[in-house]
Amino acid sequence: MRIFHIATLADWQEATRTGRYTTSTYGVSLAEEGFVHASRADQWQAVRERWYAGASEPLVLLVIDTERLSAPVVEEAAPGTTETFPHVYGPIETSAVVRVLPLDGPGARAVEASFSRLFLGEVMHRVLLASVVLAAVAALAVLGKAVVPAPGWGVVLGTGAGLLVGVPAAVMIDRRRERALSGSLPPAAR
Repeated sequence: MRIFHIATLADWQEATRTGRYTTSTYGVSLAEEGFVHASRADQWQAVRERWYAGASEPLVLLVIDTERLSAPVVEEAAPGTTETFPHVYGPIETSAVVRVLPLDGPGARAVEASFSRLFLGEVMHRVLLASVVLAAVAALAVLGKAVVPAPGWGVVLGTGAGLLVGVPAAVMIDRRRERALSGSLPPAAR
């Protein structure tokens, strides 16, 4: 799963030197807060408008792969609301940051397009994975119906076999993509 964190460029540059990001939110450390504030894809822009509008230093958006974190991520309600946000209960290893998007400066205009491409790419990847599983299930269900003489059992056995083939294939495709993406990151973004 991908979550997002708005960081100052200076804090991110320090993290790339140490290998760990330890700022909870603008001007507050992980040690002071106890966790790192993060957002889902539909939340980070509102967080920027509300909490970072007065920031005078360059900001970046960290795209974090939660599966690469050693610290737990907990969805918790923000005080006074029912809306939940992901909180990372420990430092964020720079290797868990799969993309760094500038929110200020020359590259900032491209962030909206980059974020849209990133989000659409994730959606299309998930559709591809679901399609792989569904294709395996459909093909083996048809094959099972043709091969197994007992009425109804061929489809059931074929569907089960399709899941046993399709799910590992989808996992393999997902892991291969993750390795390719992490291998293509520049050192500062890893």
